[in-house]
Amino acid sequence: MILVIDALNRDTFGSILDEMYQLRARVFSDRMGWDVKITNGREIDEFDDQNPAYVVQLDEDLNVTGCARLLQTTGPHMLSDVFSDILCGEPPLRSALMWESTRFCVDHDRLDHGKGGKSIAHATCELMVGILEYARTAGIEDIVTVIDPIMNRILKRSDNAPYDYVGETVGMGKVKAMAALLECSEERIKRVRAFASITGNIFIPENELAEMMTAKVRPIMTTDLQDYFDDQFSSATNEREKAATRALQQALGDVSLH
Repeated sequence: MILVIDALNRDTFGSILDEMYQLRARVFSDRMGWDVKITNGREIDEFDDQNPAYVVQLDEDLNVTGCARLLQTTGPHMLSDVFSDILCGEPPLRSALMWESTRFCVDHDRLDHGKGGKSIAHATCELMVGILEYARTAGIEDIVTVIDPIMNRILKRSDNAPYDYVGETVGMGKVKAMAALLECSEERIKRVRAFASITGNIFIPENELAEMMTAKVRPIMTTDLQDYFDDQFSSATNEREKAATRALQQALGDVSLH
């Protein structure tokens, strides 16, 4: 399932964002060996300060299994500020109707071990559909994305081939990079859905996810409170202290004592 996090709801889903940054660190630094900035096990760069939209994929246990970042091209973005060599001296693309997709990744380790409920290929396609459907709903007409030849082949195999490329394919460290263009059309979305047999709505409503997150955390909180009350009750030296423990217990939700 897909969640979109932006400036309006990032405070509500801060824990998911944090897990997403950790996934990016594992993928881009640990697995792929990119020269990215890692702070406390999290990959965060200056473009995360530009109020991007994040398309985040979650499994049934609400673990982050994939993500991508969407950023307006009217301001700073990676193609114009980091990968400008691809443009070969041409001015960067800038349009309110064209956004840049970067930091696309899926959690191979979790999916390889069957913990995500999807294969890597299916998860990749679901994330692609999430990007395209969110973009189309937001009025975005085109996506520009910097990719390597491997990702280019993945796009083509999943019936999501770019309709054009910007600039040239150039060397970027140990790999080559190119800028691909994808229109956010209903036809493209249908092709990728058909390729991966994706049906129905893949986006989870925010209120439903918030309830699921609360239900997931509640048992942990209950256990912690239980342990606290047990310690307080066993260490009480008189009836007054025991009564105070019972009163606090009732005020915090009537967690039963043993």
